[in-house]
Amino acid sequence: MQIEFVSPDAALAPRTLLAIVVPEGEAAGVNGGAFAGAVAQSRFTGARGQVLEVSSLSGRTLLVGGGKASEFDDLAAEQTAAAAYSAAKLSGAEVLRLSPAVDTGAFAARAALGLRLGAYRFDKYRTREGADKKPSIVRAEVVTDHAAAAAEAMPDLAALANAVVFARDLVSEPANILYPAEFARRVKALEALGLSVEILGEEEMRQLGMGSLLGVGQGSVRESQMVVLRWNGAADPAAQPVAFVGKGVCFDTGGISIKPADGMEDMKWDMGGAAAVAGVMHVLAGRKAKVNAVGILGLVENMPDGNAQRPGDVVTSMSGQTIEVINTDAEGRLVLADAIWYCQDRFKPRFIVDLATLTGAVIISLGNDYAGLFSNNDELSEKLLSASKAEEEPLWRLPLPKAYEKQIDSAIADMKNTGGRPGGSITAALFIQRFVNGLPWAHLDIASTAWKKPSSVPTIPEGATGFGVRLLNRLVEDHYEERA
Repeated sequence: MQIEFVSPDAALAPRTLLAIVVPEGEAAGVNGGAFAGAVAQSRFTGARGQVLEVSSLSGRTLLVGGGKASEFDDLAAEQTAAAAYSAAKLSGAEVLRLSPAVDTGAFAARAALGLRLGAYRFDKYRTREGADKKPSIVRAEVVTDHAAAAAEAMPDLAALANAVVFARDLVSEPANILYPAEFARRVKALEALGLSVEILGEEEMRQLGMGSLLGVGQGSVRESQMVVLRWNGAADPAAQPVAFVGKGVCFDTGGISIKPADGMEDMKWDMGGAAAVAGVMHVLAGRKAKVNAVGILGLVENMPDGNAQRPGDVVTSMSGQTIEVINTDAEGRLVLADAIWYCQDRFKPRFIVDLATLTGAVIISLGNDYAGLFSNNDELSEKLLSASKAEEEPLWRLPLPKAYEKQIDSAIADMKNTGGRPGGSITAALFIQRFVNGLPWAHLDIASTAWKKPSSVPTIPEGATGFGVRLLNRLVEDHYEERA
C-alpha cells in the first residue's frame, strides 16, 4: 500500500474514504458539529479504537476514536490509523484519507507507521480469493501541514516497519518452505543492508562441540544451521557489542515425545524468537544504529525419525556440561544452551537477551498478551520493562528461585532438560541460566505473544506479530547507542 502525506486542501481522488481521528469526548463537535446527530444516535465516544461510519450526501466518513487528548501519544497515532485502515479495507474505496487528531510531523509519521503495520497481510499463497475478502485500499493519505517534518521522521520508522514485516513473513511461512537452510538463506540476503552474515553447518557445529543443539535436529532430513549476524555501527568497530539469541525451531513435532495432532500445524511458528532476532538486526542495520550488535540464530527441525533423539539420551553441550534428555519436546532450551554459550564465548558481549517460544506454561501463567521476562540482572530487566511499556510489547518479570534448581538435577548427568509441570517456564529459564557465564542476561519467553489468534491490537493483524523487534530496537536506541 502506498502511503503519502498531503495538505488539508489537497484535492480528493475518486473513491476516497475520509477518516477523522476524534479525541474522546469531542465527537459532537467534529467538523463544526456536522456529525453531531449521527454521534448522538450511536455509542461512539471517541475512545481509542472505536469507529463510527457516517453517511451523507457527500459520501461516507469514518470517525475513529483517538482516546483522551492528553494521552494521544505516538502509539495512539499508530493504533488509530491502523483502526481506520481495518474499518476501511473492505469498504470498496481505493484511497483512505486520514486526518490525525494532532497535526505535527511526528504524529503524521507515526500514523503512517500504523497504517503500514495494520495493513500487513500474508497472502502469497492465496490464488482464488474472492474480491469481497481482498482489501480494496491501495493508497493511504495522511493529512498534515508538516509534510516535510513527517517525511524527515519516516526513514527510521520505515526501517522499523520493514524489519517487523520481515519477521512476520518468516513466522508466517509454512515449514515445507522455511526450513533451517532456507531461513539462513533469507537472512543472508540482509547483507544488502550492511550486516555481516555467517552460516555454520552441522559439521562446523560438531567441531565446536554443540551436542545439545545438534541432538534436537538429528531426526530431521533438514540440516541444522547456526546463523551469526553482526552489525558494527559504533565509532569503534571493536567496541563491546550487545547480543541477541533466538530459538529457531522451524517445525516442532515434539520429536519422539510427539505432540498431539490437534493444533500441531501452529508449530511452524516455533522459530518466532529467531525471527525476532533477525528483525532486530534488520532494523539496526536499516536505520544505521550507532552500536555494535550480534544476533545468533539456532535453526533446527524437531522430527521423529529412526535417528531422532530419544528420551533418556545424554548429550554434551558446547560448555562441556552434560544433559539428560527427559522429554524431546523440551527442545528449545537445548538449542539456546549452545547458541548462548557460543555467543558469549566468541563475542564477549555487554549482555545477552534471548527470545524463544519456549513453554506453554508461560501462557498458563500470563495469558496471551504478556511475554515472560527472566533475568539475572535488575538493571537490564528495568531497561527491558521500560522499552516494553514504551512500545506496548508487554513483559512481566518472573522469578528465578534457586530452590527450584533441584527440579532439573539429574541422577546421571549434570542436569536434565525438564523439571516437570510445576513452574515449567521458571525451570526452563533456570536451565538456560546454567549456560550463562556471569554476564547480564535476560530470557524472554514469547510463546504467548509471537502469534495472535485473534488479535485485539490494530497494528497487529491476526497471525504473526513480530513481537520483540520493536521492544529490543527501543532498548538499544534508549540505552546503548552512541549519542552524537
